[in-house]
Amino acid sequence: MSELRVEQFVAASPATVFQYFTEASRWAEWQGESATVDPRPGGRFSLVMSNGQRAEGEFLELEPDIRVVFTWGWVGHPDIPPGSTRVQIDLAEEPNGTRVILTHRNLPADELRPHREGWTTYLPRLAEVAVDTG
Repeated sequence: MSELRVEQFVAASPATVFQYFTEASRWAEWQGESATVDPRPGGRFSLVMSNGQRAEGEFLELEPDIRVVFTWGWVGHPDIPPGSTRVQIDLAEEPNGTRVILTHRNLPADELRPHREGWTTYLPRLAEVAVDTG
């Protein structure tokens, strides 16, 4: 099994960025058409993507404004079913924003490229929509 790492600067505070991984309406703003999120250890999430595919997983760790860890997989995918891989999101405060460091672990080698393409498509969308209010 392999892992990939992707980073993205977001011009918003870690507290704001954290909400985009723990609130369904905000998560759906940057990844997917709709989301269901229960942000607590053991809580489940489900994302319906624009192509109709559904990603599902379970939250393993939530450290407000610092880290979110969850399992990840695709409903109906023979090699990456829900719960089979792990995604860790680390939020590092920087001047004028947050460095989002995403590490996706336990991916089959032939799934590295498509998942890298996916995350490098969606994380810039997060950077576009995540803004501090107030």
